[in-house]
Amino acid sequence: MERRDYDYYEANVADINLRQITSCEGNAEKIRRLLGDDDTLRHLTLGTYAGWSKNYFHVGKGDDLGWLGYFIGQSEYFHHLFIRILHDGEGREQQIPAFMEGIARSQSIRALTCTNLGDSVSEAIVRELRSLSQLEELSYGCNNLGPNGFSALGTLLESGALKLKKLLLFENDMGEDGVASLANGLKSIGPSLKALGLTNNSIGNEGLSALVAALANCTSLEELDLSCNDFSMASAGLGSLSDLFQASVLNLNKLSLLGCNIDDEGLQALANGATNHCKDLDLSGNNSITALGLRYLSTSLQSESCRLEKLDLDWMDIGDDGAEVLARGLIGNKVLIRMHLCGEGEGEDDDIAITPAGWSAFLPVLCDRSSVNITFHSNHTIQELWHCDAFDFINIDEDIVQYLRLNKAHPQYAARCKILMNHAHLDMTPLLQWELKCLPLAVGWFERATICTTLSIHNSNPDSSRLILEESKEVFQSRILTALYEFVRGVPKKVLERRDELALVAVYDDKIAMVEEEKKRMVAVYDDKIAMVEEEKKRIQEDVESRKRKITQLKQENKRLRGIVATVRNALD
Repeated sequence: MERRDYDYYEANVADINLRQITSCEGNAEKIRRLLGDDDTLRHLTLGTYAGWSKNYFHVGKGDDLGWLGYFIGQSEYFHHLFIRILHDGEGREQQIPAFMEGIARSQSIRALTCTNLGDSVSEAIVRELRSLSQLEELSYGCNNLGPNGFSALGTLLESGALKLKKLLLFENDMGEDGVASLANGLKSIGPSLKALGLTNNSIGNEGLSALVAALANCTSLEELDLSCNDFSMASAGLGSLSDLFQASVLNLNKLSLLGCNIDDEGLQALANGATNHCKDLDLSGNNSITALGLRYLSTSLQSESCRLEKLDLDWMDIGDDGAEVLARGLIGNKVLIRMHLCGEGEGEDDDIAITPAGWSAFLPVLCDRSSVNITFHSNHTIQELWHCDAFDFINIDEDIVQYLRLNKAHPQYAARCKILMNHAHLDMTPLLQWELKCLPLAVGWFERATICTTLSIHNSNPDSSRLILEESKEVFQSRILTALYEFVRGVPKKVLERRDELALVAVYDDKIAMVEEEKKRMVAVYDDKIAMVEEEKKRIQEDVESRKRKITQLKQENKRLRGIVATVRNALD
């Protein structure tokens, strides 16, 4: 089949018969919608399998992909093209260049997703991607690109023809050579790239190291997904990735390393950089990590530099020892909100091998009841230790569930609520060292804590809830009065004896304030009088100047008149 260019389609569009370029009425209808600028047709999926979506274009014998690409290119609303299971054959690979040239004319298309393509079709699309300079998202998965395909993709990216924001290359069996081909391309698109996914691509230590070198240019990267690659021998590569984070080149919102066979040594190399420069870290399914490796992660969680807000450790053999280590990591941590430790569903908590004894390690972290001060410094940030729909299947202390729900529902009041829940008698003795200075602070704290009597949290049934403090306002007020009474009784006698002295000082201070106020008033009056005198002085000076001017005028007039008299006398003589 001869290649047709854009001019061919422009010249023949007026005479086109849709039945001649489509294999069925459904496909013809899709083209009619494109011709009519249907603003609801923003995405289209095409492939050779039997699809059922109203936006599915079933490619069969008789469908001309060149014409389809031309009509897509004319649409003002088309945004995302999905190409799925498009097998080789029937000359499709020869139609790809015309198809890609057509959609490249679109001013609206921004995303292209290609999965399960035949070898020839897959490589043909890669060769023609250069024409899609407006493309922002490219997803290429489950395609047998091979070395030539990855080399072509790397060359394309290196050319700068595309300024991608999102690049997903999954299940392409990329390998070390494929990563090396891609690396130079990543250096070129780095400044614009925000999301990169290379899941399940047979990447090992060598490929990871090459990738890290390229990521140094990806200064805008927010998401990196390297899940399901083999990093069992990649401690050096993981260390390089951590170093890249530490150099502040990258600050990711999300880093996914699910099922990468990372071991304790690899986690040790990664932990500091990942926890200090990522908000969301997924290490699920890395069963080679033991309690020893989790210690490195736990230490990083306690760092003041930690910015991790979500940590996934699902489907791992955590065990009771690992649970205790992770619990210690939450002591003092004020940023981690979710740490997921569970299996896939009902009964799957055995996957992580945490018994009730292991879960109990989190209780003193969430609320240490040793003293009011220690309760105050407990962890009030962590909200989840498992996925929301999994806790019913875990044999876990109800207090832990309650404190997590409290942290989630009322984070700003969690500390006060925990103190009131666990300390019926509030010992005021530690405050006595500051004498009466702390009394207003204590009263203010109780006033702000009154709201805790009205707060509620959900039960196991999300449609029902219960009060956090199951006591009446009268009982709460009684607790306040008791605490304040004990505080006053505990104030040293010498402090009370000084009350009269303090009163005299207060009176003296008031008198001084009155004298100072009167002084300010007198100064103000004096300043006003000075201003009036200055104004009068200025007025008198102006009068003197005015009189001087009049005297000068009179002298001049007198001189003129004398001259006239002298002239008249001379004339008479």
